[in-house]
Amino acid sequence: MSLKKVNTVLAAAFVLFILWFGTEFILRPETVAPTFGLPSWPSGDGGGFLVVKGIRDVVMALGLGILLVTGHRRALGWVLLVESLAAYGDMTTVLGHHGSAATALGVHGLTATLMVVTGLLFLRETRKTRETRESGAAPATSAPQAA
Repeated sequence: MSLKKVNTVLAAAFVLFILWFGTEFILRPETVAPTFGLPSWPSGDGGGFLVVKGIRDVVMALGLGILLVTGHRRALGWVLLVESLAAYGDMTTVLGHHGSAATALGVHGLTATLMVVTGLLFLRETRKTRETRESGAAPATSAPQAA
C-alpha cells in the first residue's frame, strides 16, 4: 500500500473519530463525559463546557475533512500537527485535575501522538511532490502494478 493511501486512511479515521466523539459530547455529554478521564462531573451549569468541547471537536474534524476531500494534503499535514495540540491539552488537563492517568496517556496522549505521526507522514509525502515541482522536473510516475 502506498504512503498516500496509508495517509488518506489515517486522516479519514481521524476525521470520523473526532467527528463522532464531538457529536457524542454535544448530544449525550452525560454519557460520554466519564470516558474523558476527569474525576468528577462539572457542578452547576458546568455541563455546558462539555458541549463546548464537542463543538470544538466537530469543527476540528470538519476542518480536517475539508482539507482531505479537496486534496490540500500539505495543509492537512500542518493542520494535523496543530490540532494535535488540542489532544495534548486534553491530556494535560486530565493529568492536572487528578484524573485518570491511563486515560490521559492512553487516549489523549496516544491520539495526539498518532496525529503528529500522521501529520509528519503527510508532510513527507508532499515534500517529494513539492521538491519535484520546484526543480521543474516532471514528477516520476510508476508503471501500474499487477494485482
